[in-house]
Amino acid sequence: MSKKIPPTKLQLLQNGIIKENPIFVQLLALCPLLAVTTSAINAFFMGLCTTFVIVCACTVISILRKIIPGEIRIACFVVIVATFVTIVQLMMAAFAPPAINDMLGIFIALIVVNCIVFARIESFASKNPLFPSIVDAFGMGMGFTLGLMVLGSIREIFGSGSIFGFELVSDSTMHVLVMVMAPGAFFTLGTLIMILSYRASKRR
Repeated sequence: MSKKIPPTKLQLLQNGIIKENPIFVQLLALCPLLAVTTSAINAFFMGLCTTFVIVCACTVISILRKIIPGEIRIACFVVIVATFVTIVQLMMAAFAPPAINDMLGIFIALIVVNCIVFARIESFASKNPLFPSIVDAFGMGMGFTLGLMVLGSIREIFGSGSIFGFELVSDSTMHVLVMVMAPGAFFTLGTLIMILSYRASKRR
């Protein structure tokens, strides 16, 4: 029986960003996705915070993977993730613009139970060496950030007539207000998934 060849570092990175994108392929973490993507800047900061947490948590857990007892691994994972989430919260409170900190506050705290973070910890970081775990976590974080920013940019352009706070359309009658509401988030996400699925089927 042939030995399974482990993925290269580039493949790990591509998996998180493209092939196994946590938003458009795995449909994970939809709660913060739909809540914070009313603007591109909110999406960027949320993605950045999540990437920081997942990379740091996967790094520590990969280093300690042979030390953490299997019976209490989930509790240990939660403590490690919560530690880095607390660091992110303190950094956001100290350095982020107040409006963004207020908008993302509760969703930053919810990174503790973010299914993307725990999926990578349980399925990869707890079973693999340090460097591949870091690359995998970074790829997934970048894939999550990319998904957030695509959705946030589309919703901000059509809903507010701006992008990253820069006004594009001053006439408010041209704004599609539903795009900054929950139904607009579902519609935009569903449309993007449909387009990506169609393109993927055409390549087969």
